[in-house]
Amino acid sequence: MSKSAWYRAVDSGLLEPLYPNIARLPGAPATLHQRALAAVWAVGVGALASHRTSAALWGVVRPDDDPIEVLIGSRERCVWVPDVVVHRPRDLVDLRPIDRGRVPTTMPIRMLLDLGAVDPDAVLPAALDLLSRRVVSPAGLRSGLMRHARRGRNGVTAFRSVLDQLGDDRSPADTVLETEMAALLRKHRLPPATFHPVVIGYEVDFRIDESIIVLECDGWESHGLNRDQFEFDRIREAELTAAGFIVVHFTWSRVLHAPHSVAQQIRAVVQRWAPHLVADRE
Repeated sequence: MSKSAWYRAVDSGLLEPLYPNIARLPGAPATLHQRALAAVWAVGVGALASHRTSAALWGVVRPDDDPIEVLIGSRERCVWVPDVVVHRPRDLVDLRPIDRGRVPTTMPIRMLLDLGAVDPDAVLPAALDLLSRRVVSPAGLRSGLMRHARRGRNGVTAFRSVLDQLGDDRSPADTVLETEMAALLRKHRLPPATFHPVVIGYEVDFRIDESIIVLECDGWESHGLNRDQFEFDRIREAELTAAGFIVVHFTWSRVLHAPHSVAQQIRAVVQRWAPHLVADRE
């Protein structure tokens, strides 16, 4: 449309401006995807949703008051868009766009590194979230660090620290798993549990203290991918059950995304098999 038609539409309320030359239809749902796409269009050709906005678009839970952040690969263009943080990085690796709800967005590995530059404490939970949903793999994270690691690259320190905490296996690092589960039990006023106790000769993830309840956390990749591990897990669980123990499984993804649901499941089991422990905490 012509400029005059555009301004008439804005003045009459047929269009609601978001950024210069970008508008929305009044009454359309106001969403993060809409704001992110509008910001990308406002910044111009080659722009990508990045950093905290990219994290949210990849499904990572972020605060509602996060700014909209956009990355542009050219350092020659100086772009200013009101209420949008525009990044012009020197590191141009892994900038192939991936559409997230039609929004051109940075790749997951790139997002984690950029997130480390603006919110270092958020990198670990974001990485665990992506790993639990199999968006990324441990090997992919290590490969990403190798591609981006160089002196002065913002975000690398936080990213490397996360890899150190995760270790090399395919399940949550012990310290992370123990901390998260202890916090969940405490927050929901559930009985405490011992981490990695030995029960009838088998090491389990958790055992509710003074009870027959065993809690098992499945990692971000299925044990079923390894036949030997699958067989061992079935034998171990059968022997625990035969010895009178109640084995409750939950996934790492549910601990991250649905802790209240996990707590309700644990509470129901405790009320059934160790009601005195719940009564003591009410």
